[in-house]
Amino acid sequence: MNTWEVTTLAERSAEALSSSFWGAAGYLGLAMLGMAGFVAVLGMVLIYAERKVAGHFQCRLGPMRVGWHGTLQTVADTVKLLLKEDIVPYQADKMLHILAPLLMFIGTILVLLVLPFSPIVQVADVNIGVVYITAVSGFSVLGILLGGWSSNNKWSLIGAMRAGAQIISYEVSATLALLVVVLFSGSLQLSEIVRSQAEGWWIWRAHGVGIVAFLIFFIASTAEINRTPFDMPEGESELTAGFHTEYSGLRFAFFFLAEFINMFLVAALTSTLFLGGWMPFHIGGFENFNALMDLIPAGLWFTGKTAFLVFVLMWFRWSFPRLRVDQLMRLEWKILLPIGLVNLFVAAVVVLYGLYFFPVR
Repeated sequence: MNTWEVTTLAERSAEALSSSFWGAAGYLGLAMLGMAGFVAVLGMVLIYAERKVAGHFQCRLGPMRVGWHGTLQTVADTVKLLLKEDIVPYQADKMLHILAPLLMFIGTILVLLVLPFSPIVQVADVNIGVVYITAVSGFSVLGILLGGWSSNNKWSLIGAMRAGAQIISYEVSATLALLVVVLFSGSLQLSEIVRSQAEGWWIWRAHGVGIVAFLIFFIASTAEINRTPFDMPEGESELTAGFHTEYSGLRFAFFFLAEFINMFLVAALTSTLFLGGWMPFHIGGFENFNALMDLIPAGLWFTGKTAFLVFVLMWFRWSFPRLRVDQLMRLEWKILLPIGLVNLFVAAVVVLYGLYFFPVR
């Protein structure tokens, strides 16, 4: 079986720095350009995919006119947003109004930097990866709150307050689910969490608590990124467009792009924590089967798992009605949080006393 040695771009840059400053600068420049290109292309692909999925769910074709099967429709919309007039309300706090979408987008980029796409495609691998992700994801909350408050619009402010309460509430349950994986893997480092699933993914190998943690994390993360049925902050029937009502042009594009990249991040993190990330599907003791699974490149495993979860998120959007505010909070504080606490306690007992049905470490 492969040893799965992980080499990050940061490590290659550090090695190059010892021999040549320009070599290290080249690696850093490559990382910046690659990340910018990846975010731009990924955003357009996800928006196109959402439109096609929505069309087929509603017995339509989706975009068909611009390019083959509408593949250039998102490109045309991107150009339109770039050329659109950027308006700042007269009595808005201009500095915070400009800063808000940047803060939201920065949080997204900072999470992408530590995401393990494959053993050789990862910008940085910090030893407190889970804590880091939990911390920097808070930038999106700041961006939403500042965007709503600085717009000097009551609908924007109400949408921002809803978003703040919703994201902070559901982050508690998501963190409890994260801790279950940390207990079983014995590490906060994302690459180590992936490698700890070499004998099987935590969704089924974590003795029942894994599937519960997976469901809690996926539901709570969907609420954190304001996707339907948890899109109360953007309730167009009540709040026009929520916290980004007063945004247009490029700054609106930042909010819009961050929403779709966050959907990818939720799918990618769920895949990394519970479905092995880039790790092939292995079963402990079945060496021939595992060797066969290893023939599929690690990057394809990550892409396939993440794409499937992205489709599930889109499926949610076009299947479930929006929750009311009281239903939203009741789901978190009276259902997900108690289940999450009990699930974490059971996981701790299993790990502490070694009550394993499958090999864990």
